[in-house]
Amino acid sequence: MVAQFMVGCIVSVISIMIHALVTVGAVGIARFAGLRHTERPRLHLMLVMVATAAALMVAHTLEVFVWALAYAAVGAAPDGSDLLYFAFVNYTTLGYGDITPVEVWRLIGPMTAMNGILMFGWSTAVLFEVLRKTVEHLASMGKPGLSYSDRG
Repeated sequence: MVAQFMVGCIVSVISIMIHALVTVGAVGIARFAGLRHTERPRLHLMLVMVATAAALMVAHTLEVFVWALAYAAVGAAPDGSDLLYFAFVNYTTLGYGDITPVEVWRLIGPMTAMNGILMFGWSTAVLFEVLRKTVEHLASMGKPGLSYSDRG
């Protein structure tokens, strides 16, 4: 059981490092893009949000790959299992249950899910902050009709 926790903790830390790196990059790019003057603030806001979300999805995908590599390294799934699929199902907490870990590694799935939940929450916070900062900046530039209460 100690080995499961150690592997889960190490892979979680690697996942957190990937997410931190991508988050810093995405926020930096969003900040730069958000400070630009634009004649089409709604389109600009949409592009900033799409780029940020895409960067975060890349981070999640890289993190799933790391989990799949860890599964392969320790033999966490039955022979012939699609480890990338298994990692995605665990990371996203989808939990189909069509692939289950071998008995000695049964805690690796829940640890992957715990890491995934944390990373998705983090991504949600980043997206909201990028949205808030971009809207705030565009509003300070005097762009009409851009506020949180804007319905159109």
